Amino acid sequence: MEGSKSFQITGPARLQGSVTLSGAKNSALKLMAAALLAAGKTTLQNVPAIADVEIMADLLRSLGCVVDYESSSQTLTIDVPEIPGHRAEYNLVRKLRASINVLGPLLTRLGSAEVALPGGDAIGSRGLDFHIKGLTDLGAEAHSEHGYVIATATDGLKGAPISLSFPSVGATENIMTAAVLAKGVTTIDNAAREPDVVDLGEFLIAMGAKIEGLGSSLITISGVSKLHPTTHATLPDRIVAGTWAFAAAMTQGDITIVGGREDHLEIPLDKLVQAGAVITTTSDGFRVKMDQRPKAIDIVTLPYPGFPTDLQPMAICMNAIAEGHSMVTENVFEGRFMFVNELKRLGANITVDGHHAAINGIPLLSGAPVVATDIRAGAGLVLAGLVSEGITIVEDGYHVDRGYTHFAENLRALGAQVARI
Repeated sequence: MEGSKSFQITGPARLQGSVTLSGAKNSALKLMAAALLAAGKTTLQNVPAIADVEIMADLLRSLGCVVDYESSSQTLTIDVPEIPGHRAEYNLVRKLRASINVLGPLLTRLGSAEVALPGGDAIGSRGLDFHIKGLTDLGAEAHSEHGYVIATATDGLKGAPISLSFPSVGATENIMTAAVLAKGVTTIDNAAREPDVVDLGEFLIAMGAKIEGLGSSLITISGVSKLHPTTHATLPDRIVAGTWAFAAAMTQGDITIVGGREDHLEIPLDKLVQAGAVITTTSDGFRVKMDQRPKAIDIVTLPYPGFPTDLQPMAICMNAIAEGHSMVTENVFEGRFMFVNELKRLGANITVDGHHAAINGIPLLSGAPVVATDIRAGAGLVLAGLVSEGITIVEDGYHVDRGYTHFAENLRALGAQVARI
C-alpha cells in the first residue's frame, strides 16, 4: 500500500497496455464479516490489498478472531472463535461503512449484537432503517442508542417475508446473513441484485446455507441450524474494471482489463460504445480502445443492473472533456456531486441542480490542486488529471487507497506520469 499521500499527475497522457483486476472491495469486506457465522478457519482468496480490508481485519480481531493476510497470494484466513465478541466498537466502525455487515452474523449466531453507527464515505445519509426493519421482521428487538445499533433475539430469529422499499445492498446482505441461521423460511422481496450480493450468497451456500434466487429481486433463504467454515475466491472488482474502461476512453487510450467481466458492466460499457469506444472480448477479460475525442453521453445512476453510482464520477470526468453537452442524474447517493466543485477547479464546465449535473465538454482541463472527498471521487479526479494540461495534485489520496490496489503503479505502467508526494 502506498500510504495516505497525495497523487501528483502530469498531463495530458494517453493510457496504453494491460491491467489485472484484484478482487472486489465491496465483496471481500462482506465475505469477511460473514465468516463470523461459523467457528473455525475460513479462507478467502483474491482479497485486494487495500486499506479497507485492513480496517475490517482489525474489527474482526477486536471480536476475538485471528486474521492473517498473505499479500503475495492475496489470501486471507479468518479463525473465528466458538463465541466471538458481540460489540463492534466505534473507533474501528467509524472508519468503514461495511462494518455494519457484522450486525446480521453476530445477531443470528449469538442472539445479541452491538455495532457502532458506521462512518466511511461522505456521499449521503444512507440510513440503517432498512437493516433494522429487516432484522425486526425476523423477530429481533433493535434500536439505536448512544451511537450504537443494539439488537437482541433471545429466542433466536424466525424466518419471515421481508419487502424492501429500496433494493439496498447492505440491508439485503445483513438480512441474508441473519436469515441463514433463523428457524424457517425468509423471503427478501425487492432484494439487491448486485454481483457482490450474489458472491456473498454463493459463499454462504458453500458454508452450508440454503439460498435460492440470487441475482433476482426475490431471494429465498431456508434456515439451517449450523454453518461450517469454507474456502472462497472473491469475484473481480467491476467498479475498478469500469474505472479502467473510462480511463481508456477519456485518454483516447487502449487498455486490456484482465479479469474484467463484461456481463457485470453491460450498461457502462454500452455507454462507452455510444461515446465512441471500441470494446472487444479477450480470452481473459476485455479491451477498451478509443481513437477519438469521446462524445458526450447522458447517464442515470440506478441500482444494479443500472449504471452504478460508483462509476458516476468517472462518467462526469469523461463528459467534462467530451464533445457536446450531457446530463448526469444521480438517483442513489445524494452527496455524490460533492466532488464537482473540485472538478470545476480544473476548468470543467458543470452546473449542478439537485440530483442533475449539466456538463458542457471542453477539449482539455487545466491542472490544479484538488481534494478527494471519497474513494470514487478521488479516482475520478486522478483520471481528470490525465486529461489536464500541466500538474494536478489530488490531496487526501488515502481515500483512493481504500478502494484501489497500487493505483499509481498501474497508471505508470500504462504510461501516465503519476507520483505519490
